Amino acid sequence: MKQRESNIEALRIVAMMAVIGVHLDGASLDLPVPAGDVAAVPVRDWWRLLVEALTIIGVNCFTLISGYFGIRASVHGFVRFAVQCLFYGVGICTAVMLLRVAQGGSWEWMEWGKSWLVFTHTDLWYVPAYLGLFLLSPLLNAGVKGLTQRRFAATLAAFVIFNVYGGWLCGGRFNATGYTIMQLVMMYLIGRYLGEYVPLRGNARLRLAAVATYIVASLLTAVMGVYATGTFTFAYNQPLVIVASVALFVAFATLQFHSRVVNWLASGAFAAYLLHKNPYVWVEYVRPTARGVWEGSSLLEFTLFYVLFALAIYLAATLTDHLRRRLITVRTTIKQAATPQ
Repeated sequence: MKQRESNIEALRIVAMMAVIGVHLDGASLDLPVPAGDVAAVPVRDWWRLLVEALTIIGVNCFTLISGYFGIRASVHGFVRFAVQCLFYGVGICTAVMLLRVAQGGSWEWMEWGKSWLVFTHTDLWYVPAYLGLFLLSPLLNAGVKGLTQRRFAATLAAFVIFNVYGGWLCGGRFNATGYTIMQLVMMYLIGRYLGEYVPLRGNARLRLAAVATYIVASLLTAVMGVYATGTFTFAYNQPLVIVASVALFVAFATLQFHSRVVNWLASGAFAAYLLHKNPYVWVEYVRPTARGVWEGSSLLEFTLFYVLFALAIYLAATLTDHLRRRLITVRTTIKQAATPQ
């Protein structure tokens, strides 16, 4: 397994900021109705299309990172993942219930009980999808090891075509928009191929080409949004989105640096998703705030808000998750000290 490095950890931060960003844009403001004419698109609509195109790569990049390093499935890894999901799912629901009781309301035991079912009763589609990828990873890793590079490349190409043509273009239920475990498997395998067979570190020319590809693919995606629906244009398995995702990953993978600050900040990436997309936080605070500022501000003011709000969400989640890990560490230490030797 490769040693995690700050360049990839920096991408982890960027990918999660992109996830937050795409939620503050299309998921909060709604995407403009296709105008069918580039010249007829207002500036504020162009802003939404461009931001959506630049940030839709978040989930794909996050999964590429998992594939690049390779998931090492274990009981400990599952428990750690489950505990983190439960901490935010049950913790936030419990806080909401206590607030309701304090305001004279009642404790909804059924609602609270469902908050424990983080893998089956959740609005966060990525959580059960990633669990499925986690459980499949030993089979995927073994399959990759058992194939020659040529056979792996051919199989992967066929699998990508199947997902793009049968899923995205033809609307196949197995992966119509990319919000499926099938999409995660595809991006994971692309990451595995890059990690196993493509030398990336220190390649400055490749980095420039990758950055240019990301920009061009994103711009083309934004233009596509003028003529096609948002669901079709900004699907995770839309070919331009896949190209942009891989290009951004390659751009970061060619970098070489080490930063303890970057590594520390990257540790809170998944917590940022669990926090801001929690139904209570999302429905009551994040989405209404973004919509309210959008409707009452100039484009420049909203852009400033957009950046600062996304940063605030990420930093709040990182600090919260750091405290969570510290509490678990302290509790484990106390328990070990109290155990007779």
